[in-house]
Amino acid sequence: MMSDKGLSLILLSGGQTKRNLKFHQLAIELALKRRSHSKPLSLTYVPFCFDQHRIYYQRMKRRYERLGVSRFRCLNVDQAPTVKEIKNALKSDLVYLAGGNTFYFLKHLKKSGALPYLKEFARQGGVLVGLSAGGLIMTPTIKIAADPHLEPDDPEPGFTQYKALHLVSFEFSPHFTRTTKSIRAHLNYSKKSPYPVYAVQDGGAIVIHHKTTTFFGFCTIFKAGKVVPPPPTILLQR
Repeated sequence: MMSDKGLSLILLSGGQTKRNLKFHQLAIELALKRRSHSKPLSLTYVPFCFDQHRIYYQRMKRRYERLGVSRFRCLNVDQAPTVKEIKNALKSDLVYLAGGNTFYFLKHLKKSGALPYLKEFARQGGVLVGLSAGGLIMTPTIKIAADPHLEPDDPEPGFTQYKALHLVSFEFSPHFTRTTKSIRAHLNYSKKSPYPVYAVQDGGAIVIHHKTTTFFGFCTIFKAGKVVPPPPTILLQR
């Protein structure tokens, strides 16, 4: 059952643009609003894999230290963390799901047992930020990452379980480009999906706070083989 606190989610397309800074600032603002204590702000970084994660962890740490976060944890789900380690990691105000190979990431979120705890974190008021693959993890399914016409991730051997957190009722397509080829591929994919596909260009994001969804940057919604306008409850900012 959904918490009365609602959800606070930020799905980032990515791209090395200065616009992304405002989304990190927004994550901090959401975390401060939802807190019921005055302890220092804390953040847990979840890389898609252990390999070279320290480089990206330190980069993220420097970014969020400038925004006022002083306590950091890193949860490597492909290093067989214990349930205690997972629970401790998810005591933070914010959790940041990194980008990378979506299949590998989801496989080890499930194998480690972290996925249900992550879902509970979001439902109980934690702020969840997902970059690219991390954003896909928040949706009902990561199947879009397997589509051969949409620059798919490298497959994991024997991987067939695409079901993800299902915190939202749409599919997420980051790094969207407004080329004829890309638009056609998204239209065709949307014919096969029971969910609308929210495609976001780099430098853009989808922010969900309580029952309001806000698009930042250029976003396109594909549904049943058509491009559709955003619903009335969605604010579109360009």
